[in-house]
Amino acid sequence: MHRAGIDALVGELAAREVDEAIVLTSFHQSPLPLALLLRLAGVARIAAVSVDYPGSLLDVRHRVDEDVHEVERALSLVATLGYRLPDGDDGGLAVRRPCATEPLPLPWPAGPGAGYVVVHPGAAVPARAWAPERNAALVRALAQQGRRVVVTGGRAERDLTALVAGPARPEVADLGGRLDLAALAEILAGADAVVVGNTGPAHLAAAVGTPVVSLFAPVVPATRWRPWKVPHLLLGQQDATCAGSRARTCPVPGHPCLNEVMVEQVVAAIERLAPGAQAVPA
Repeated sequence: MHRAGIDALVGELAAREVDEAIVLTSFHQSPLPLALLLRLAGVARIAAVSVDYPGSLLDVRHRVDEDVHEVERALSLVATLGYRLPDGDDGGLAVRRPCATEPLPLPWPAGPGAGYVVVHPGAAVPARAWAPERNAALVRALAQQGRRVVVTGGRAERDLTALVAGPARPEVADLGGRLDLAALAEILAGADAVVVGNTGPAHLAAAVGTPVVSLFAPVVPATRWRPWKVPHLLLGQQDATCAGSRARTCPVPGHPCLNEVMVEQVVAAIERLAPGAQAVPA
């Protein structure tokens, strides 16, 4: 961020006359840079989880067990200020899904019983991604099993999703680069299960209640980042030597923590979470 952007942010916060701020960070992030900007903006009360001594930057310095999920960590912080979940709320993730105004770009009717599995092969960093060839083999295996498959990815991942989806066939839909966030949520919500690494769509799937086969690279701990409060199965060597390294590119030749996961294991995991196959109409 440039100085002009910082000045604009501080000015905007000051103009809003914010009374209280809660800085939500991940376990390896410091809240103190943002706390400084909030203090400069005149925010009267600032709370955050911090392992570093914050001086006068924080009014509430919350401490929490390191081995809790990120959702628990955030809820624990806001609870210290009196913001607690209402009765009946289990703390699961949720998103507001407006009524769809445009049909989803599927080659078959959407809605309950559409009977498909989503395969999302991409990830923000290479260390968290299963090999493209393994994803492609999974799509072939699922199609041969009689399941419909939707391959998803961002605009920059169209080559990847095309490779994973393979040659055009009626039981496989390549939606790489064709979905905004709302449409992706709808696609995930309609799926029997989602196969995905530790990346955003895994948590979006959890937020819409869809079971997740999580191909989880241990560069960050699964205790903190596994799919939250949704049926899921965790695959990947969690005690690999890269565990906890936060590496963006796998430091171990061959990327064994994920690439030793076999296609057959993923198919079996899908079957456990979403039994049965949806036959493709003739």
